[in-house]
Amino acid sequence: MSTTQHAVPVSPVPASLGARAARQPVVRILLATLAMVLPVAAVLVFANVVLEKSMRVAWPQLLAAALCVLGYRYYVAKIERRVPDELSSDGAARETSVGLAWGTALSLGVIGALAAAGAFQVVGNNSWTVIFKPVAELVLVAVFEELLFRAVLLRILQVALGTRWALALSSLLFALAHFPNDGVSALGLVITVAAGVMFGAAYLKTGRIWLAAGLHFAWNFITGTVFSLPVSGGAAKGWIIGRLSGPEWLSGGNYGIEASAVTLLAVIAVAILLRPARTPAKAA
Repeated sequence: MSTTQHAVPVSPVPASLGARAARQPVVRILLATLAMVLPVAAVLVFANVVLEKSMRVAWPQLLAAALCVLGYRYYVAKIERRVPDELSSDGAARETSVGLAWGTALSLGVIGALAAAGAFQVVGNNSWTVIFKPVAELVLVAVFEELLFRAVLLRILQVALGTRWALALSSLLFALAHFPNDGVSALGLVITVAAGVMFGAAYLKTGRIWLAAGLHFAWNFITGTVFSLPVSGGAAKGWIIGRLSGPEWLSGGNYGIEASAVTLLAVIAVAILLRPARTPAKAA
């Protein structure tokens, strides 16, 4: 006796609620942010609460920067399930060096123009060794902010909204993160948005964070650590003691030269020069 077997249709297994949620841009942004913020906060809180001041020089910030990168890699591996090309070591040294050169030229160009206009004067100097103390903190700032605002926000929003909207929104959020800073002004926020576009253009040009991170680090280092000028409203003690004077729209006031109209023109020019020929959407 023969029997006929009928195939039973098999329904596809629906993706779990967690898997579906993890595909949403907002959820991915939140998860990536947590993966970076939590280890950074843990290291810095531990160092400040447990250790004496003399024991928390440089290494907590460098460790926090390393854990920030590892946290991002963990997020990409577990949630996006891919290799993070934006952290590729191919060309990292060259792109970082180019970014450092761009940032140095940009900051020196702005300060030179302000000096020529009478809005910047050198009033003294400290020992040149003071330039080493803030380096670890500046590394952490450059790495964390470029990962958060470019590798996370810009990249993920680029897939969801397209390059222009992603660049605009990530740059706006970058500026709003500086809103609580001392001396902030409307012009300062506009220029910080423009700086976000510039850093975003550097990221889009290579698809990696190194060019933007080098540019970001050099700007902060030259402005604050070399010339002792406020950086986004944060007071700085550097090698050369510089003083800003004149109308706030020109000097930047207490926010620093990041609120100077000269900086706005310079940042726009650099953003145009760094603009990539084309900007294919990055995988989210």
